[in-house]
Amino acid sequence: MTGNEALRAAIPRLAAAGIPDAPRDARALLAHAAGIAPDRLTLHLADPLSPEAAAAFEAAITRRAARDPVSHITGARLFWGRSFRVTPDTLDPRPETEILVSAALSEPFFKLLDLGTGTGCILLSCLADRPLARGIGTDIHPATLAVAEANARDLGLADRAEFLVSDWFAAVPGRFDLILSNPPYIAEDEMPDLAPEVLREPRRALTPGGDGLNAYRAIARGAPARLMPGGRLIVEIGPTQGQAVAALFAAQGLTELAILPDLDGRDRVVAARKPMDDTGCGSA
Repeated sequence: MTGNEALRAAIPRLAAAGIPDAPRDARALLAHAAGIAPDRLTLHLADPLSPEAAAAFEAAITRRAARDPVSHITGARLFWGRSFRVTPDTLDPRPETEILVSAALSEPFFKLLDLGTGTGCILLSCLADRPLARGIGTDIHPATLAVAEANARDLGLADRAEFLVSDWFAAVPGRFDLILSNPPYIAEDEMPDLAPEVLREPRRALTPGGDGLNAYRAIARGAPARLMPGGRLIVEIGPTQGQAVAALFAAQGLTELAILPDLDGRDRVVAARKPMDDTGCGSA
């Protein structure tokens, strides 16, 4: 069986299972099973699959038809031009989160905090593009932090990235000129409407329950004491939460509030700044 023949058999199976983009996912899984770079797959579609590759592809298609996320099957996801390890203990990095990274990189920074780091994709993408910066990533789940630590090693950033088990700011020392977070923000009543793949991800990374704003309340309360004067706070939000999150930040004295859209024009990021009139000098 060639790669072309395997795809012709697999794509209708995925489509029948309700997979939104069956051809794309089938190609990604075939490249993974055959050990071929995705951008080289077309050159090898006429080649016979080895028995091992055919068996691996069959297993991958079976899992995808059962609505396992592609990243959980391949163990990796591209984000900001780099490959990140992904496991069932982590939220799958999403393209819209790159809006947060772009906003973070729009100004210089040297000391970065990423709250709820997950795979570490936000923290590590920022550090990779700012060679003089150092950062801390926090999460409440040790298994999740183990994935982030592995990604830091893979990217050669372990010497500039530290990872802490922490409930938001609880175990975090010092002050920062940039605080980032993509916290859980889905409201409880929105959970049943999520795609089956999303529901396979850690629930704690998807929703805080209630109205979806509890994480922002905690971040807003803690951020002013952890930001240096002039420091920035930037968070990802759900598309209906911009005004509510901006109001939470304003109530804590943060200024220069901005709501940034994603590529589809939906509200995606809220940014704020600590005023420069704070007299604290920060600490290590």
